[in-house]
Amino acid sequence: MIWENSLYLWLLLIIPILVLLMWTKNRSILKAQQSFFEQELFKSLRKGFWSFGAITKTVLTLSGLILLITSLAGPKIGTEVREVKRRGVDMLIALDLSASMNAEDVRPSRLEKAKFEINRLIERLKGDRVGLIVFTGEAYLQSPMTLDYSALRLFLEIVDTDQMPSSATDFQSAMETALSAFESLEENATEAAKVLLIISDGEDHGQSFEESLDELINNSISIYTLGIGSSEGTTIPLYENETGQLIGYKRDRDGKVVTTSLQRDVLREIANKGNGNYYEIERGNDGIDAFLARVDELEKGEFSSQEYADFKNQYQWLGALALLCFVISILVPSYKEET
Repeated sequence: MIWENSLYLWLLLIIPILVLLMWTKNRSILKAQQSFFEQELFKSLRKGFWSFGAITKTVLTLSGLILLITSLAGPKIGTEVREVKRRGVDMLIALDLSASMNAEDVRPSRLEKAKFEINRLIERLKGDRVGLIVFTGEAYLQSPMTLDYSALRLFLEIVDTDQMPSSATDFQSAMETALSAFESLEENATEAAKVLLIISDGEDHGQSFEESLDELINNSISIYTLGIGSSEGTTIPLYENETGQLIGYKRDRDGKVVTTSLQRDVLREIANKGNGNYYEIERGNDGIDAFLARVDELEKGEFSSQEYADFKNQYQWLGALALLCFVISILVPSYKEET
């Protein structure tokens, strides 16, 4: 489903406000009547306020408003699935989820800024197959390479440093996972360039990655790196999971506060040896733009995907249901007549 005027959906926020206003108004009226009328008459009036008819009218009116707003948003449903061909590169994004990515020298944090930049990258892609790897001391394929960018965004949204068993960074694990992911595409291989983008602060505490880097190069995979963080160094805040309150800063085994800074040299080394480039996100440097400009120059392959097409408007059905709700709400009596 797609929306022709999705901004109208924000009007749905009015519904809970209306419910609260109606409840507050009825409560005020009942309080006023309680002090003005005798007890028996007040009980009769209160029954009228909360009668089946009154509640039904309210529910129908609110349902009609929800349907009307949804109708204004112009929902469209695809009625046919077609094979769509696009041209692009095969790309894997390896995102560092080590504890140092929680540092806040880049607002709101290194990790959140990295996720924001990845979303910007996804928005500008046209036909590239993209997957997501998350790594620390271990690495996982969070999302296989796909043309479904909406699904990729969902996988990206849920990543967090807490999901990884290790808090240290190991580039070797990310490279090995990327190699396996690219090798799994051999059945659907195209002439498309293969690209690995590593987003990290460069603090590597793992094993030597030289062998894994050579394997990537031998398989014609270009490695680009995107550094995030400041070179001045900063602390790593610790927050309480439930309340989100700051409870301290990460410390080493000796109890000293740990500091972290962007390690450009490591990231530059990986990019230079991997036939790629090093970019940076710091104080307005737009590494994503430079990276995408480079990707546009790479050889493209042709990919096929099944997508919905021939979208049909559905607003008329919702509008008709909204009208029906309003008509019935008018016809339903608010109060039950006493006999």
